[in-house]
Amino acid sequence: MTTLTNAPLPILLAGPIVRHCDFEQINFWLVTSRSCSLRCHLINKSTSEVLFNEELTTQCQQVQIGQSAFIQLISIPLKAALTETSVIEYDIQFIQQTSGNNKNQVITTSLSKEATHIYYNSDKLPNFVVSQHTNNLLHGSCRKPHFPSKDGLATVDDILVNTIAEEQIQERPSLLMMSGDQVYCDDVAGPMLVAIHQLIDRLGLYDEGWKNPENENMTSSGDLLNHEHNYYQRTHILPKKPIPQSLFNKLYSGKAAPIFSSISANNHLITSAEMFAMYLLVWSPTPWSLTNIEQNNKIHQRFKPQYEKELVIINQFIETLPNVSRAMAHIPCYMIFDDHDITDDWNLTRGWEEAAYNHPFSKRIIGNALLAYFLCQGWGNAPKNFNTLLNKTKNTYTDNGLDSVQHNELIDELYQFDGWHYQLNTTPKIVVLNTRTNRWRSESNANKPSGLMDWESLCALQVELINQPSVIMVSPAPIYGIKIIETIQRTFTFFGQPLAVDAENWMAHKGTANVILNIFRHHKTPPHFIILSGDVHYSFVYQITHRFIRTNSTIIQITCSGIKNAFPDTLIKNLERLNYYLYGRYSPLNWFTKRRRMRISEQKPSHQENYYSPMNNKESKSSSLNFHKGKTYNSLYNGSGIGQLVIKHNHEVEARVLTVENEMLVFNTEMNINKH
Repeated sequence: MTTLTNAPLPILLAGPIVRHCDFEQINFWLVTSRSCSLRCHLINKSTSEVLFNEELTTQCQQVQIGQSAFIQLISIPLKAALTETSVIEYDIQFIQQTSGNNKNQVITTSLSKEATHIYYNSDKLPNFVVSQHTNNLLHGSCRKPHFPSKDGLATVDDILVNTIAEEQIQERPSLLMMSGDQVYCDDVAGPMLVAIHQLIDRLGLYDEGWKNPENENMTSSGDLLNHEHNYYQRTHILPKKPIPQSLFNKLYSGKAAPIFSSISANNHLITSAEMFAMYLLVWSPTPWSLTNIEQNNKIHQRFKPQYEKELVIINQFIETLPNVSRAMAHIPCYMIFDDHDITDDWNLTRGWEEAAYNHPFSKRIIGNALLAYFLCQGWGNAPKNFNTLLNKTKNTYTDNGLDSVQHNELIDELYQFDGWHYQLNTTPKIVVLNTRTNRWRSESNANKPSGLMDWESLCALQVELINQPSVIMVSPAPIYGIKIIETIQRTFTFFGQPLAVDAENWMAHKGTANVILNIFRHHKTPPHFIILSGDVHYSFVYQITHRFIRTNSTIIQITCSGIKNAFPDTLIKNLERLNYYLYGRYSPLNWFTKRRRMRISEQKPSHQENYYSPMNNKESKSSSLNFHKGKTYNSLYNGSGIGQLVIKHNHEVEARVLTVENEMLVFNTEMNINKH
């Protein structure tokens, strides 16, 4: 790749990504290099009706994050609401006013020129399906760019290639649900960080300053970029916990522990500009044309072998970004955060929170990641929820740069914000949980894992579920995990080391576990519903039958992870085998768990058919590399891919994993979601 140092910037840097869509409103997210007027054209392809064709005024909100970077969210209310499943075609025009030779000129360009890679057919507009029924959707989590596998998001493009024809509308997925770890702010490859810094410089993303009591010589973006530990050594500059002033520590000099507990924090992102640049680079091929990562003289010699190894994987990641960008321009995309979107072990224990939020530097890092999540992910899920935050953000990011006072105030408001969760009024209704910021913290021991949701948010969840005929619940972490792993986490927690094994699961906190089971027990809770989850880097399906006094309920939990990640093969194989022997159906150890009033049936995957994929069968420059190949074990799949949930005409549920190796795994289930 060559750096376009002197060439004009492309006007469209990322997007369009189709965001929240229903019968009354359409939303698009995109990033431009200039402030310009936009015109949007919407056509109901099913009826040839023009739904919208105007220059956008109040329908477009813009936040400037740099001299040449403007995040745009288009929200178009439909004057005549749709009434049935429809294919919507769209075009976006960019209207720029320029001055030259004492004349004002208006230059208009469109997606067909600025984003040719998002078209399936050069003579047809990009399109997506708007449907009230969610009987066919895609889902997944955990997309790490430098994990050595193909990209599961590119598989979404394969699915759309095969279902883009109008006569295949019933086979076409209606939405893509990404349930966490869409980016890894805490685990970044060296070539990615180099590209981030080049992009920051090319787009003029705003600098910032901060308080750092541990290192008063590193208190701004410029100080960070010029620091000797900027690449592969950021653990030396990340904040540390204060050493307790105990008699022991006074006698024996204790070593301060890092606040950020990720084992891969050597390139942990710090500034808001780094976070924004990361989003542009993981969702669009265009920003990569503004970088050159083949060689970098800022990388210390001892890290060059690691850099070269990561470079091969990142280059393969870049190869399929046009497919990823095209897919996200053709399907409504929904997102919710998990820990890596911010940092590993985010809010895992009360002690972690107290250390992180009482240190000004770590508070700023976490706040920057949350700000980037808001503008690049959360905003498009439910735009009306973010009006107050948006106004504060516009006061923070000004034409002259980043206002430091407003920046701190905005981060404080982000920490207090309570609208990250959302619902989709589809059939079945989709309820997306926030399991990160409203946690049930332990009062007895600061090192005990917090409950994933506190009592108040669980009560609000119950209200959303009551009297619904059927529900799809999205939980970033599985509610029902593998028991042997939960036991290991509980053991480490007992010895005061929950961070060592990422000891957060729904059953780790007694209060949360009891309340969620009480919700399932309630006679007005849907007796049969589906849970979509991810996080764990392997895929499995459980069918859970609850037996309570007042009601019985059946749940199918479908866990699909990762999109571009996997669990260590040997370890997960041994853990699954151990789980089978120790926690089989008749094992007495089941009586020592919080899940004893239920029956959990593992659904076994079968290679029902091959999934033909033109893109994946295409030879790539990196096809000869020894990348991770997914493996199927007794009841789980360990490999990259994307999940697909299909509710058939007889209301039976089929859970699939479409792997990056062109395989379709089907987990056989028997639940009928309307069965009573």
